[in-house]
Amino acid sequence: MTAAADFTLDRAGGGSVMRFTGDLSLPKLGDLPKRLERQGDDVAVIDLSGVDRIDTIGAWVIHRFARERDARIEGLSGDGQNLLEQVQAADQPVQMRPHSTSAFRRVLGEVGEATAHSARTALGLLAFMGETIIAFWGVMRHPRRFRFNATVQRFEVVGVSALGIIGLMSFLIGVVIAQQGAVQLRQFGAEAFTINLVGRITLRELGVLMTAIMVAGRSGSAFAAQLGTMKLTEEIDAMRTIGVSPMEALVLPRTIAAVVLMPLLGFYASILSIIGGGLLCWFALDIPPVAFIARIREVVPITDLYVGLIKAPVFGAIIAVAGCFQGMQVKGDAEQVGLKTTSAVVQAIFMVIVIDAFFAVFFEQIGWI
Repeated sequence: MTAAADFTLDRAGGGSVMRFTGDLSLPKLGDLPKRLERQGDDVAVIDLSGVDRIDTIGAWVIHRFARERDARIEGLSGDGQNLLEQVQAADQPVQMRPHSTSAFRRVLGEVGEATAHSARTALGLLAFMGETIIAFWGVMRHPRRFRFNATVQRFEVVGVSALGIIGLMSFLIGVVIAQQGAVQLRQFGAEAFTINLVGRITLRELGVLMTAIMVAGRSGSAFAAQLGTMKLTEEIDAMRTIGVSPMEALVLPRTIAAVVLMPLLGFYASILSIIGGGLLCWFALDIPPVAFIARIREVVPITDLYVGLIKAPVFGAIIAVAGCFQGMQVKGDAEQVGLKTTSAVVQAIFMVIVIDAFFAVFFEQIGWI
């Protein structure tokens, strides 16, 4: 059994040498710290060659005593010396309160950080989209690597399971558009043009756009949460270890499902919006369904349908890539899953609206208006 910590003081002409013996660990320190406080300031050297054992608390007591008296520590080696060096390195001043800065500099700094973060995210998203395209090309060259069952399962999650909520939302949007349009057009005695409003805006814009927003909130968030959880549990690292590409096994089925099903969901949403608007026109404006359908066929050009069907797969690709990208960025703890899921939804909706604006300008330039 080791002896309790103790010390002796050898006085010499050039300064005293304090020699420690015994066990410099918490259970054996006793009143050693109080006795050290009563010592003078003429200690030049602290000799630890007689110490049997030292822990973090003992190393801190010795370091603090040596720092206060500007003494030199000798006699330790091996693990004890490493421990003392780590304690010395950790003895740094801690700033309890941040320096106060002006509001302008603080706002400017936050804007700069947000801009830099957005640039890094955009670059990472572009690189991730490139990796997805490369994975798709690899599967095209080697069709046996295509995961059919996983893709069909994503079809069900992204498409079939979403039919109810997307259909209800689209139907109610059609009713609201028809009701609000009829109220405004009634002032000019042009209630019949409500049919034009419902038909064109749902097929061209709102049908696909609202579907994309709903899919981003429903499926995009699910992609990010699923991949983020797999990243935390190291399942993705395990897949790489056994030679399975996460891009081909996880990202590609989700992307294909979103790209293929978005046009179908967009068309489905547009039809239900037109049905909702037609019922409102029937009950509120006394326009029978036969007349409503005939008017829709007259005033809605086929290019409006083409516009929606062209935009839909692009929106689906954006939603899937954003969700999978944010999910693959999860690291650290479970809180990151929630943060990256939120980022995936916000990022997908933002990019969908931006791309929709570009499409609007493009189709106007080529005459599809």
